[in-house]
Amino acid sequence: MTPADIADFISDLDAAIGREEQRLNAADAMLGDGDTGSMLNRLIKAMTAARVETARGLSDAVLQLAQASMKETGSSLGTLVATAAMTFAKEAKAAGDKLGAEDMGRVVAAMRDAVSARGKAAPGDKTVVDSLTAIARALDEGPPTRATAAAAAWSALDDIRDRPCRIGRARMFAERSKGGDDPGMLAVAVLLDNKETVHDD
Repeated sequence: MTPADIADFISDLDAAIGREEQRLNAADAMLGDGDTGSMLNRLIKAMTAARVETARGLSDAVLQLAQASMKETGSSLGTLVATAAMTFAKEAKAAGDKLGAEDMGRVVAAMRDAVSARGKAAPGDKTVVDSLTAIARALDEGPPTRATAAAAAWSALDDIRDRPCRIGRARMFAERSKGGDDPGMLAVAVLLDNKETVHDD
């Protein structure tokens, strides 16, 4: 995995958020501020502007993404994105900037643990922690591909949709949150999927 690979991934996310911004805003508006899509659009634009393809190595590239994220957002989800990126950078540095697809299950699990600690969320709370848990497990079981990660994110969203939100503002409307998608979890799924057609969920 190289800085150019990271830059290509961020470019894909930029294309996806352009299509999905309003869908994510609508999901967030059910119980929140209705700005998840717009916030992620700004965040990804800042990551794109970081030009990480010029970084000296993988850890530096992802660290630049984390720094761009922290400068761009003060939202809770944005902070978790920055936390996840920082953890990825640490994992890459510990591996001597030599990470491949086969390492991503472990890396995503580390990201999940960091996000869980930062956001004080646990599996089952109906947050991105549930998405990352499912993705880490799926990547370990293989094949360790983006398609595998996307399928796991959709599966997590489907599995937890009828549960109440247990953390964040939505926890105040626990009963109303049943049957709806957590906007952060939905964002993980649609951004990883990055398809022109809308997923039938």
